[in-house]
Amino acid sequence: MPALPTPPPRPKLLVVQPRRRRHCAGCRRGPLPMLVLEDGAPRCLGCADLGHLVFLPRGDTALTRRSREESTLSAVVVRFNRRQGRYERQGVLVEEAGLVRAEARCLADAEARRRRRARDARRRAAQDARFADAFAAEIRRLFPGCPADRAEAIAAHASVRGSGRVGRSAAGRALSEGAVVSAVVASVRHLDTPYDRLLMSGVARREARLRITAEGEAVLRGWGWGGEGGRGRGVPLPEREAQIPVPQP
Repeated sequence: MPALPTPPPRPKLLVVQPRRRRHCAGCRRGPLPMLVLEDGAPRCLGCADLGHLVFLPRGDTALTRRSREESTLSAVVVRFNRRQGRYERQGVLVEEAGLVRAEARCLADAEARRRRRARDARRRAAQDARFADAFAAEIRRLFPGCPADRAEAIAAHASVRGSGRVGRSAAGRALSEGAVVSAVVASVRHLDTPYDRLLMSGVARREARLRITAEGEAVLRGWGWGGEGGRGRGVPLPEREAQIPVPQP
């Protein structure tokens, strides 16, 4: 004996989307896209006094909830799923005026969220600009010969929010000397040496770093690192940025 299907949920008013062709037991119209069962007999929405309601498909939880709140009369629409053996919600029937009011509430909330996102974006942009300025100032302090526009470019690149670069690490946000030096070293490696061309020609990364060490350190010394006005004795470029030992003064 086949198992009986799971009965539909029992809200105050329930409307069914039939899987088979059904006709109204009252007015004989059909086939019906939606029906109400009264004493086991199918009734069209008109005969069930629900014909003035409009169908709102499922999908927008906030709009559905508010439409029902704004409607004096509403009904849940279900359809039987044979595979699952149960009735599943397809949407709701609500008053058109209630739906209009609910849409206005949702639009107002969406506008409020948009304004809040815009404020948050402006706040983050201001924070990022201040941080990039501080990062650039620290670069100029450690490398007094570094051109100002280059320091700003290095800081802007290293501190992009969500990039995962050294400027966004905990050490970078704290403006630690190691993080700042790592950002400068990475920039020099890619922009002031043939490192990228070596990689593109098939040279292994570690070998490529060894080959450009002298050129990179010359640029850093020219910017004041390790010289009379510098802070240390030079930076070994072949090391990975995150592992570069910061020279001691």
